[in-house]
Formats: sequence, C-alpha cells, structure tokens
Amino acid sequence: MNKLKELFKPLDLTKGKVWKVIVSFSIPILISYLFQQIYTIADAAICGQFLNENQVAGVNNTGNIVFIVLQFAFGCTAGFSVITSKNLGQKNIAAVKRSLSTQIILSLIISVLLTIISIFSINPLLKWIGLEKSVNPIQNEIYHSAYVYVFIIFAGSITQIFYNLISSFLRSVGDSHTPLVFLIISTVLNIALDLLFIAVFKMGVAGAAIATIIAQAISAIGCFVYTFVKYKEYRLTKSDFKLEKNSVINHFKLGLPLAFQFSILCIGLIVMQAVIVKFDTSTDGVVISAAAQNGFGAATKLNNFLMCPYNALGTAMLSYCGQNYGANETERVKKGVKDALIIAFVIYIICAGIGLLLTINGKYMKIFYSPEKISDLAIRYGNTYLYCDLSLYYILGILYVLRNSLQGIEKSLFPFIAGVGELIARTVLCLVLPAMINNGPINVNASKNALLGLTFADPLAWAVASAVLLYGAFKYIFNAKQKEHLYF
Repeated sequence: MNKLKELFKPLDLTKGKVWKVIVSFSIPILISYLFQQIYTIADAAICGQFLNENQVAGVNNTGNIVFIVLQFAFGCTAGFSVITSKNLGQKNIAAVKRSLSTQIILSLIISVLLTIISIFSINPLLKWIGLEKSVNPIQNEIYHSAYVYVFIIFAGSITQIFYNLISSFLRSVGDSHTPLVFLIISTVLNIALDLLFIAVFKMGVAGAAIATIIAQAISAIGCFVYTFVKYKEYRLTKSDFKLEKNSVINHFKLGLPLAFQFSILCIGLIVMQAVIVKFDTSTDGVVISAAAQNGFGAATKLNNFLMCPYNALGTAMLSYCGQNYGANETERVKKGVKDALIIAFVIYIICAGIGLLLTINGKYMKIFYSPEKISDLAIRYGNTYLYCDLSLYYILGILYVLRNSLQGIEKSLFPFIAGVGELIARTVLCLVLPAMINNGPINVNASKNALLGLTFADPLAWAVASAVLLYGAFKYIFNAKQKEHLYF
C-alpha cells in the first residue's frame, strides 16, 4: 500500500537526476497516450469489422476534421497548465488554485463556443476534403457516415476538453499517474460500448461516436472528483471563481498561441486529406474507390500510435520546463532539453523500426480492417506514406521537444511561428508536388511517383518548423548563460 501511495505521489520536477526525472514522468503519460490511441484503434477495428467499406472510409476521413477542433481546445488547456507549473515551481499554492479556477471557467466558455462553431462548420469542412452529398451512392454513403460521426463528436466535445483540462493540471503539479488510471478505465468502457452499440444494437458510425463521448465523460468526471478528494490543498471555494483580468490575460497569452498552433497543424493535415481523396476520384470528379482513403487511414492511425512516445516526451517537457522556469533553474532547463533530444533519438530508432516491420505485407492493415477491405493498392498507399515519415522520424522528435520546452519557459511566439511555417510548407507541397510529378491533375489514374510528392510533405514540413524552434532554443535555452537571458 505504501508503494502504491508513493507511485501516485506528485513528482517534484525541480529535483533529481534530470534524464531519470524526465523518463519517470514521461512513462505514465506515454501509457496514457497509448490508451488514447487504443480508443482510436478500437473504433477503427470494430468499425472495420462490422461496417461496410464506404462507412469505414467516412470515419477515416474525419480524423483531421475532429482534430482541428479538439486540438484547439487541447492546445488551450496545455498552454494554461504552464501557469500552474510556474506557480508550483514558486511554491505558490494560492496562485495554483486561482489558475485552476480560471482554467475551468475559460474552458467552459471555449467548450460552448467551439461546439456551436464546429457544428455549423461541418459541411464546409467535409467539402474541403472532397466530401459532399451526391447522386453517386458510394460518395453519398461516405459523406453521410463522415457527417454523422463528426456531428456527434463535436456535440460532445466538452467531455474531451474537460478531461484534457484536469489531466494537464495534474501533470503540471507533477502527477502523471492519475490521468492514466482514469483513461484506462475509460478505454475499457469505450471498447465495451463500441461492441454493444455497433455489433449488438447495429447503430453504425453513430454508435462508435456515442461510445467515445460517454467514455470520455466518465473519465473527466472521475478525474475531477478524485483530484479534489486526494489533493485537499487544491480544493476550490466560491471565492476562487472570481475572475481576475490579469489572470485571464496571462492564461490566454500562453493558451491561445498553442491552441492556434495545434489547429494550424490540423489544417495542413486536412489539405493532405483532400489530396488523398483525389487519388480515389475519377477524371470527372466522382469518388469511385476507397483504396487511398483506407490505405492512408490505416497508416495514419499506426503513425499516430508510433508518435505516442514523442507526444509523451513533449508533454513531460512542458511541465518540466514550467516548474524549473518558476524555480529559476536555468541550467536545469538547458540540461533537460539536451537530455530530451537524446531520448528522442532513442525513440526514433525503436519506433521507426517497429513501424517498418509492420509494413511487411501490410500487417498493420489487419488491425483495422476485415480481409475483404484490404487490397494491394490500399497497402501501397499506406506503406508509401509510412516509408517517408518513418525514415525521417527524428525530425519530429526535435519538433516535439523544442516546441514544448519553449512553451514551458513562456516563449510561445516561436511554437506559433513554427506552426505557421509547418502549415505553409505542408500546404504548398501537398498542392504543388503531386500534380507537378504527375504532369497534370491528380485522380485515380495518377502515377505512383505522384504519391511520393504527397507523402514527403510531412517530414519536409517538420523540418521547416524545427528550424524555427532551433533558433528559439539556441537564443533562449542553450545560450542562456545567465537567468536574464532565459527570461524576459
């Protein structure tokens, strides 16, 4: 029992051997991200087994559309948590409580606004990636499946926002285990509800979306209740919910740049998705296949799974740098970033190796689809994407480490500029390179080489963003010989 209590004891990130602290704090976060991907994989696998090919393609096409909204909210809550980490580093518990209450109010406002805006934006977003109502039965079924799934997810987005809020808060105070426990419970529940709604009740894509919302709601509520029961010092009273102008401004100064950055990245991915659909489209603009969409859909889900260690390391660096920033530990911030870049290289070797092994005979496809939905063409589309991304995966690791480290020391301008640069690079490359290589518009008859123009857009966009972040890191972290060089 004592060992269990020690496990759930918040970790002081300003003390201990740097690389060990970062790894120890990252592991529960990594497991959390893996379970979040199991969420996605469970939806995809169950949908792939019980729904038809067009319905599966509809769900696959929604990933980036959903992310553009939810990642905005996630960026906000992640940015907000930097204030909490800084206050904890200064040992100011009253300020930590004020930060939490401010985050709750702001997240509630953001939830309402995002839900309204996102629901009214569904059709324009779907049209952006080439999906709209049509007399063509294949295209119409793909569109309808995508619309239903996105509508339900957007309507219940408040559950995801508040889970991210409380998870970010707990990690900012050094507790990365509690969010993991509730996420595991939620994941198991999500899988059970998927099977119930889709396999038993035959609710189709709506069942998958409803199962996700219910599971996320339970996770968020449970995490909030547990937090206030366990951490008496963070319990809020009525007086804590009095908004202060300076507090709101400070939270938005860190939350909004990261939110826009995350959304900007999703816009770039949507542009890529729109080009992917063209590979399934005839010369007269009619969607006649789902091979490219399903091939990229499965490859993207595997890629997201392989990114989990980078996500975890980046999230850990956000809290690590935030706490040490508050404690004025300049050298410890510098040492932490250097160690994290080495850890990122180890992750690159492991994850790229695993990913490439799974491309053999399209093994990863079998996780998501029943055999009749897997074709040589779908495997070719998915494998080509993975070959390009995984070969240059370390660039992504650099991006995650530096982006979150700079955010943690309140240099949010550089992550924002990096996000804009990544968007521009990915958009231009996606729209120009495939057509240039193909010597004409992209359609189902496009050459194999045209696909390379699309798939290399990812790592080249990472490189652009990393260049911006490296400049910021050298200016404010690596060359910071005195504390005033690190902080304004």
